[in-house]
Amino acid sequence: MEKKIFTINSPLSGTFYRRPSPEEPIYVEEGDEVQPGGVVCIVESMKVFNEVRTERKGIVRKVLIEDEDPVMINQPMFELEAI
Repeated sequence: MEKKIFTINSPLSGTFYRRPSPEEPIYVEEGDEVQPGGVVCIVESMKVFNEVRTERKGIVRKVLIEDEDPVMINQPMFELEAI
């Protein structure tokens, strides 16, 4: 059976953050299972911190961006395997 891989893309341009604040844990790691509506990261744009949520259930296979890196609109940030 072929694995179905999908990406979570950035909804806007800004700065990618893997955690809500420096002292908090990372939202998701590679290998984690995510549920629809689950927060996977934050994209900060113009001092507004926007939570990015997944629309599908899946397993995080790859994190494609480093924490605090700039991200462009529609840039893939995560690869997930559908389950």
